Amino acid sequence: MANLLELYLKLVGLVLVGFLIGRKLPTQFPTRLGQFLFWVGVPISIVAFLRKADLSGQVWIAPMFAHAAILLGAFLAWLTIKWQAYSTKTVPQLPTQGSFILAAMVGNTGYLGYPVTLAVVGTKYFAWALFYDLLGTTLGAYVLGVALAARFGGGVKNHWQIAKAISINPALWSFGLGLLLKRQEIPTLVEFCLEKLAWSVVALSLMLIGMRLAQLNSWHNLKYASCSLFFKMLLVPLILGSTLSFFGLKGAASQVILLQMAMPPAFTTIILAETFHLDHNLAVTTLLLGTMLLLVTIPVWLWLF
Repeated sequence: MANLLELYLKLVGLVLVGFLIGRKLPTQFPTRLGQFLFWVGVPISIVAFLRKADLSGQVWIAPMFAHAAILLGAFLAWLTIKWQAYSTKTVPQLPTQGSFILAAMVGNTGYLGYPVTLAVVGTKYFAWALFYDLLGTTLGAYVLGVALAARFGGGVKNHWQIAKAISINPALWSFGLGLLLKRQEIPTLVEFCLEKLAWSVVALSLMLIGMRLAQLNSWHNLKYASCSLFFKMLLVPLILGSTLSFFGLKGAASQVILLQMAMPPAFTTIILAETFHLDHNLAVTTLLLGTMLLLVTIPVWLWLF
């Protein structure tokens, strides 16, 4: 309970600070901060936290659950669309279908998943969250997510651009660098500064979420938004979470995977909606609603598992 209270104070406090100052800052500031975190901040934090992470055991199973969660969420959303077509003889427009499916499959396992994981289980199991995000969510968003967005939105279909976006992702490169430097000895002062920088990046990531939420003001199509969030944050974690013990996953490791599966939709869903002309309002609504719902679901998952 004490850890959960501390998590909420940090999570809500930093997001609220970002929300308040985001309403005063220039509109381009969150974009600039996001670019800094993407290219510099997050890679530094990955290298720093990876040095203290435990890579033993079944850490490589985390991406498997990430892909399973993505596919299951997309399948449930697709099945819902087909059931609506069969039962009511009506279907939402293709752009709405695309945003609906993306919201059910792509979670915020980076900017939000990392801080939550670090607060709940510490740095020792950070590698589980990292593998889940980089080798699971990132690949799922940039490959399957882009393919679906292009299919339902009719946007750019340049496969070279997709491959380029994946290959130049600095988080993937820093992941490899962190693995190389994990066993290397570095001066104590450098280690200290690296750790402080990493935790500063975590704080800035949460503040950035608040800044971006301050710029969103849409509550469009609550029916589809609620349905996609039910799949993404409740049903998929419950189904896959119940199988964790069959793979020998218990304790903190299983909590990390479960929390990552239960993250709300990522900002990537909005970016894909804008790029491929999907239902932008629906993407915004699911992000807003899901971020608030997370405060309710975290203690529920920690209690159940």
